[in-house]
Amino acid sequence: MARDTVDERPLESVDEMIQWFAQGCKPKEDWRIGTEHEKFAFYTDSHGPVPYDGDRGIEALLKGMQAELGWEAITDDGRIIGLAGGDGEGAISIEPGGQFELSGAPLETIHQTCAESNRHLRAVKAVGKALGMGFLGLGSSPVWTEAQTPRMPKSRYKIMANYMPKVGTRGLDMMFRTATIQANLDFSDEADMKRKLQVSLRLQPLVTALFANSPFTDGRPNGELSWRAGVWRDVDNQRGGYQPQMLDPDFGFEAYAQWCLDIPMYFIIRDGKYIDMTHITFRDFFKGGAAKDMPGVVPTIGDWSNHVSTLFPDVRLKRFLEMRGADGGPWRRICALPALWAGLLYDDQALGEAEEYVAGWSAEAVGALRESVPQRGLLAEINGQSMQQAGKDILKIAGSGLERRNHRNSEGLDERLFLVPLEEVVYAKRTSADNLLWMYSGPWQQDIDRIFAEMAY
Repeated sequence: MARDTVDERPLESVDEMIQWFAQGCKPKEDWRIGTEHEKFAFYTDSHGPVPYDGDRGIEALLKGMQAELGWEAITDDGRIIGLAGGDGEGAISIEPGGQFELSGAPLETIHQTCAESNRHLRAVKAVGKALGMGFLGLGSSPVWTEAQTPRMPKSRYKIMANYMPKVGTRGLDMMFRTATIQANLDFSDEADMKRKLQVSLRLQPLVTALFANSPFTDGRPNGELSWRAGVWRDVDNQRGGYQPQMLDPDFGFEAYAQWCLDIPMYFIIRDGKYIDMTHITFRDFFKGGAAKDMPGVVPTIGDWSNHVSTLFPDVRLKRFLEMRGADGGPWRRICALPALWAGLLYDDQALGEAEEYVAGWSAEAVGALRESVPQRGLLAEINGQSMQQAGKDILKIAGSGLERRNHRNSEGLDERLFLVPLEEVVYAKRTSADNLLWMYSGPWQQDIDRIFAEMAY
């Protein structure tokens, strides 16, 4: 997220919170695709992590990017913590451990996403090179311990870091040592949202397998192909990860809003300051539960918007749908993820075929699949079917959807070209993590430092 919301209009009713989601409904001609991707900054001379402060720190990188792009600085307590582009240009933000993120603009085609990613990576590599930095495309930091990982000066992260150990064992690993690629897509109405969310929630473990790219932790193999996905099994299971109730037949805007209401808050913002609210759910806050300690403070639409952004289910509903199952990875994967989801969800025939394909995947079976995928990757099974075979089938459906979308580049190629990296995975039966582990035990001779050359952008 690039910027927390400040909207001081008071919340009047629960129905207003439900309608907040419904306001995201858009006609099909207005559907867009947003792509977010994170990467780990490192010093090219030492392969050490990049702190916030200093002449060669993350702050200097942000200021360099601001000079390069002309974007507006986003600040927190007087310190630059991100950049906001102009109309339709997206934003840059920093994650808790310094992961550098582009939150891409809502775009019509994957060709535009490709161009956007190219522009961003050219700029960040140029600015980073002058500072002696490189950038890793991985799902987790492969070498640095949590203690070695820098902390970024964002107020919300201080609150989260204090709270995470109270509700799970892996929250700090998630915050400081993982990175992702995320695709954001629109819906036309509540029924369309439900179909897309339930299909994509069932398919998130498959996406995790296809994008598995985090096999190293603390300088050695960690026993998983997607360590990042393994971390998410115990971050804060009340507010994140797999939420099987979202597969219920009566799921909709109201059910999601009611779930959000009963999750403890992280913060509210008043007078530019972040106030820790982790002791109270949003429902209690709405009912006046904070009035004794904070007289005169009433819940606002901005509070609700920020609260929704602090929930982390595998598929997150806001005023669009966020697909959250993929490890961070190299450039080709950045474009592959939105291509997969646009092919499946933005073509009526493909959505129907995908819906039929996963119809027998029960909530319990999807949960079991999600548990096994971090270790087993493409070998993980649901109803006796491997993720490798499911990947072939689902990619065929997505490819047909992209062909019917028929968005072509200057060379006459449609968006199917962006699925090639995933087709390589399923037909070779090898994830990026499998390849990295082979290189580590073979050509690298267990020299993990080789990853900084292999996986840098």
